Amino acid sequence: MAKDYYQILGVDKKASTEDIKKQFRKLAHKYHPDKQGGDEARFKEINEAYQVLSNEKKRSEYDMYGSTFSGGSNPNAGGFGGFDFSGFTGGNGQNFEFDLGDIFGDMFGGGRSRVKRGRDISVDIQITFEESVFGVKRNLLINKIGQCDTCSGGGAEPGSKTKTCTTCNGKGKIHETRRSFIGTVSVNTICPDCNGKGTIPEKPCKDCRGEGIKKKNEEINIKIPAGIENGEMIRLSGRGEAVSGGQAGDLYVKIHVEPHKVFKRQDYDLTMDLNIKVTDALLGATYTITNIEGKSLEVKIPAGVSFGEILRVKNAGVPIDEKRRGNLMIKIIIKTPQKLSRTARKLIEDLKEEGV
Repeated sequence: MAKDYYQILGVDKKASTEDIKKQFRKLAHKYHPDKQGGDEARFKEINEAYQVLSNEKKRSEYDMYGSTFSGGSNPNAGGFGGFDFSGFTGGNGQNFEFDLGDIFGDMFGGGRSRVKRGRDISVDIQITFEESVFGVKRNLLINKIGQCDTCSGGGAEPGSKTKTCTTCNGKGKIHETRRSFIGTVSVNTICPDCNGKGTIPEKPCKDCRGEGIKKKNEEINIKIPAGIENGEMIRLSGRGEAVSGGQAGDLYVKIHVEPHKVFKRQDYDLTMDLNIKVTDALLGATYTITNIEGKSLEVKIPAGVSFGEILRVKNAGVPIDEKRRGNLMIKIIIKTPQKLSRTARKLIEDLKEEGV
């Protein structure tokens, strides 16, 4: 009976190559024979399925004809799930040395050397509504692991030299030999003494003890752009925590905007309510308001304006770029009096008789 490779890996027939790879890594970690609770037979079966489904040509043939095709499983292939390692072993299949790459790297603790990366940092900043509209600069004092100022991250005492690391002989990597069901495997790992640099200081820095990093307070200048919205995140690459022999993490700044008493925001437009008298709604008037920049602005109310009508003031909103801005949208709220004088009541009754 033909094997169902999709079922073996637990993926859909429409799964992408990347999804197949992720699922294989997950199952390979689980069933690897060198791990406690591993299953050699299951691992070989998983690898066999992966070798077919990860290859576009083999997968196409398999989808058409099943597992009985030229590129399918062959128990007499002298290899491992379709892989023949004789080219690495000299024919005996027992001792070979190669880089296991992305798939087996994590499993064996080796694989391709990956650059170490420092921890990311997240901070929160609260700014005013006006600052969110026009932008602002802020200085943050953060206590974090950063590059040592004394040795500039090199780990050596100022004025001293570096020497070749004797652990890895200047290669930055060391070989580790490990036993596996497929033989003795030699994998590459980053040298723990030089952190992959290949050199170590003759005299370690006294401040950081040769690590090149230390806990310290660091002032960071942040430019918050105009038009930023509440909840947006600013990413500062390389401003997170440093790590010896690797690259620093990132700093993420989450922005919290204080609400305004008058204005609200809709994309690049600002909105506000304007209370006007009934008589001004009927006859028209001019009102003076204070815009977002704190300047006085005259707004003409047309005669006969309706409740809820929107008046637009161009280029008085949020900056879009250096030349353009959104609009200020003013919603008219007609304020009706709670009490009327006799004279006012008489006038309104006269208007009522006229059908107004």
